[in-house]
Amino acid sequence: MGKFSKIIKKFPKVFWVANTMEMFERIAWYGLFTVLALYLTNSTDTGALGFSQSQKGLMMGIVTAILYLLPVITGAIADKIGYKKILIVAYSIYASGYFMMSYFTEYYSVFAAFLWVAIGAALFKPVISATIAKTTDDETSSIGFGIFYMIVNIGGFIGPFIASKLRHMNNNTGWRFVFYMSIVALVINLLIVILFYKEPDREKSKSKLIDTIKTSLSNIYTALKDKKLLIFLFIMIGFWTMFNQLFYTLPNFINQWIDTSALYNSIHKISPWLASFLGTKQHDIAPEMLINLDAGLIVLLQIIVSTIVMKLKSVNAIITGIIINAIGIGLTFATNNPFYLIFGIFIFAIGEMASSPKFTEYVGKIAPKGKEALYMGTSFLPVAAGNFFTGFLSGNVYQNLSDKTSLLKIEIAERGLEIPEISKNFTQNQFFEEAAKQMNFSSIELTQYLWDTYNPSQIWYIFSAIGIATVIGLLIYDKFILKNK
Repeated sequence: MGKFSKIIKKFPKVFWVANTMEMFERIAWYGLFTVLALYLTNSTDTGALGFSQSQKGLMMGIVTAILYLLPVITGAIADKIGYKKILIVAYSIYASGYFMMSYFTEYYSVFAAFLWVAIGAALFKPVISATIAKTTDDETSSIGFGIFYMIVNIGGFIGPFIASKLRHMNNNTGWRFVFYMSIVALVINLLIVILFYKEPDREKSKSKLIDTIKTSLSNIYTALKDKKLLIFLFIMIGFWTMFNQLFYTLPNFINQWIDTSALYNSIHKISPWLASFLGTKQHDIAPEMLINLDAGLIVLLQIIVSTIVMKLKSVNAIITGIIINAIGIGLTFATNNPFYLIFGIFIFAIGEMASSPKFTEYVGKIAPKGKEALYMGTSFLPVAAGNFFTGFLSGNVYQNLSDKTSLLKIEIAERGLEIPEISKNFTQNQFFEEAAKQMNFSSIELTQYLWDTYNPSQIWYIFSAIGIATVIGLLIYDKFILKNK
C-alpha cells in the first residue's frame, strides 16, 4: 500500500486532468452510444427517428469504423499542431455534432452529423492516450494505465445511466435531453482544457503535416508486412464483431422481444427503492440499464479477473475470454427471459475482462524487439473492421432474421390484412396496435406469437459462431504460425 501511495504521488497534475477529461468524454460518448440504436429505430411518436434496422446498422457501423481508423491521421496532426489546440478543436466539433444530431431527423443529415461527432472523437482519442503515456514512466505506467482504464469504465457506466433517466423524463423531448447531457459533458471538458490542461513535453515535428501523416501510414504498412501480425489482426476482427453486438443489436432485441417487467417486480419485492432507481415509469427496466451492467461489473471486478488471468499465457487468456464471451452473447439472445439475459450479460462481462486487456499486450509480445510501439499502432485496425461488420449483422442480418417490425410485415402479408405502411403519418407503434387489433391479440400476445412463429432468437447462432470461429483461428495461429514465440 505504501508503494502504491508513493507512485500515486508521482503523477503530475496534467495526468489527473487528462483522466478527468477522459471520464467526461466517456460519459458523453457512451451516454448516447448505448441508446443510439434505440433512438435511430424506435417509433417516431416516442421522439425517436423510426429508421429501419438496416439504416441503423449502416450508420453505426460505418461511422464508428471511421472513428477508429482516423486516429492514425489525427494523432499525427496533434503531434504537429499541439495537444491543447487539438483538444479545443475536438470538443468544439464533438459538441456541435451532438447538437446537430439532436435536431436533425432526416437519415442522411443525421448520418452526416454523427460522422462529424466521430471526427471530434477521433481528434480526442490519441491526444489523451499520448498524455497518459507522456506523464508516466516505467515505474508508474502500469498503475497509471490501470487508473486510466478504470476511469474509462466509470465514465462508460455513468453516461448510460444518466441518459436512461433523461430519455424517460418526457415521451417526446426526453431524447433531446440525452444529447444535451453529452454536450454539457463536452463543454465541461472544453473549460478544463482551457483552464487546467498544460501540454506535456513532446518532440515537436519539424516536417510538413502531410509528410507526418505519410510517415504514420507508412509505419502501419511496414508493420502489416509482417504476415504473423496481419493474420492475428484479421482473426481478431471476429472478436470485435461479436463483442460490439452488445451495443448495436442487444438494445433493439431487448426492446422488441423481452418483457422486463418481471425482473422489475422481482427487484421491487427485495427493494422498492432499487426497483424505482433502476426502472421506468412503466415498471420495467430499460435496455440500456441492463446493458450498463457490463460496465458496472468491469468497474467492480476488473482487478480481480486480471489477477486471476495474469498467470495465463496471453493467447490462452484471450481464447478463454472469447469462449466465455461467446457463451454470454449466446445467452443474451437465446431466450426472451430477462433473468437469462442478466446471467448472459454477467458471463459476457467476465469474458471481456479476461480478453480485452490482453489483446494489446499480445500485440506487443508478438512484435520484434524494438518494434513494439509500431505494432501497437495497428491494434485499432481489427476494432475498426469489427465495427464495420457489426453494422452489417446488426442491420441487414438482424432485420431479416429477428426484427419485430419485419417479421410482423411478413405475417400481415400472409394473412392478407390491410394495414397502412409505416410513415410520418402512421407510426411504428400505430402499426403494431392496428395489427394486434386485426389479429385479435393483445400487445404481449402478438409479441409472443411472433416469437414462437418466427424464432428471432436464432440470431444467437451467428453471434456465438463468430466467437467460436475466432477461438479456432487463434488456436491454429498460436500452434502453427507462431510456434516459435
